[in-house]
Amino acid sequence: MMNTQMDSRLSTDFCTTREAARILGISIRTAQLWVENGTLLGWKTDGGHRRISLDSVHRLHQSKQPLTEAATENIQAQDRLNILVVEDDNLLLRLYKSQIEAWGMSLSVATAHNGIEGLILIGRLSPDLLISDLVMPEMDGFGLLRTLARTPYREGMEIVVVTAMETAEIEAAGGLPRDIKVFHKPVHFAELRLLCEQILLRRRELAR
Repeated sequence: MMNTQMDSRLSTDFCTTREAARILGISIRTAQLWVENGTLLGWKTDGGHRRISLDSVHRLHQSKQPLTEAATENIQAQDRLNILVVEDDNLLLRLYKSQIEAWGMSLSVATAHNGIEGLILIGRLSPDLLISDLVMPEMDGFGLLRTLARTPYREGMEIVVVTAMETAEIEAAGGLPRDIKVFHKPVHFAELRLLCEQILLRRRELAR
């Protein structure tokens, strides 16, 4: 790992994953994958945040040569949506899985029963979309989202809360970040499907 002297040069020599994705016209998730497979030169700070060499971004942007096979596979992977549902009700978890998989879209669904299990799976799977309840045992949704906000996994992840709590109750419990969508139970699967379609559409538009 590069030493801390590199931090003073970040403003001119390095950029964030989001900035690299904007320059290249790709999704943030694809930029992350390109760092992992070596298509882009990058590293992680002590806090776990990615920093990407601007030189490697500009060289890739200006290059007319075909991308590596691994990078090409990652472009194709943009049409696949990885979803994690965190919910303590087993019946509802099964309903989520059956309903979402019945949409016939290119996606995968993983499930967790509480915030602790959710964080473990987020570390393993890096989901594109997190759907979480708020009231759960061991670690609730508030704890999950607060912990997630302190990790690099939050970057580029769409988050939806599906809860039976009223808006006033959520605010009394500390509230949620403004960029998190809140759907109230019973689950409105039509709204969730529309959201998934919008995420995939944004990816395709960025990749053009």
